[in-house]
Amino acid sequence: MSQHFEETPETAIGNSGIARVIPCKKLDFLDCFKWLRLGINDFKKAPIISLGYGLIFTALPLFIFYLVQSTGWYLVIFPAMVCFMLLGPYLAAGLYDVSWQFEKNHKPSFRHSLKAMSRNAVNEWGFALMLMVLMIFWLRVASIIHALYPSYLEPNFFNLWPFLALGTAVGAGFTVLVFFLSAFTQPILLERRVDLATAVLTSMNAVWLNKRAMFLWASIILFTVFLGFITFFAAFIVLMPIIGYATWHGYIDTIETKIERKYE
Repeated sequence: MSQHFEETPETAIGNSGIARVIPCKKLDFLDCFKWLRLGINDFKKAPIISLGYGLIFTALPLFIFYLVQSTGWYLVIFPAMVCFMLLGPYLAAGLYDVSWQFEKNHKPSFRHSLKAMSRNAVNEWGFALMLMVLMIFWLRVASIIHALYPSYLEPNFFNLWPFLALGTAVGAGFTVLVFFLSAFTQPILLERRVDLATAVLTSMNAVWLNKRAMFLWASIILFTVFLGFITFFAAFIVLMPIIGYATWHGYIDTIETKIERKYE
């Protein structure tokens, strides 16, 4: 089972002076499978709401694909992804609200979950904008890497591998950064009246102090995305709500609270 840290966790950002950091617990390596089990239970208890969100998460990438295929204008991916980055946190907050309502022994509703983001709207939208800025920065870096490829070279693996390796390394770095910043940020903002800096630093602290367990959780999320792509996004109908619910249970299991939380 998870073990508690001392009241003041040993971390480089614990006394950053930027914002306070909510203490976290020490996770066991396989705790994320418990979160998945709880997420599956939430899906079963609210199948209509879950499938509704799953269909939305599936429709968004399908719509982007349709725009690209129908217009042939690949630049449409950029504004479409910006919209997705702004809508994504809003939709995820709805899933967290469903699990939270179950925790409080309330019956969740789609309408109630849609209002979830308004509880801490300024910081929630600030978080969405932060993700959008990171995405824009990554797209600019990716375009620079693409521009480095000489147009006179034959596009074979021998010529492409240095650029593929560079792009993969930079992309992996951005992925790790985003995961540190966002692993538990939004559930914190949803439930607690804290500022964005506190939520982000708390998320970073929790990931850093639980590197092995959180690496496994990040790998599961990446595998879920992979399954979604190879099924032409159809798997997202079920997988995205489960991952959303599991993230909420991961937040409850990881971030310290004054009162012991019951999420079984």
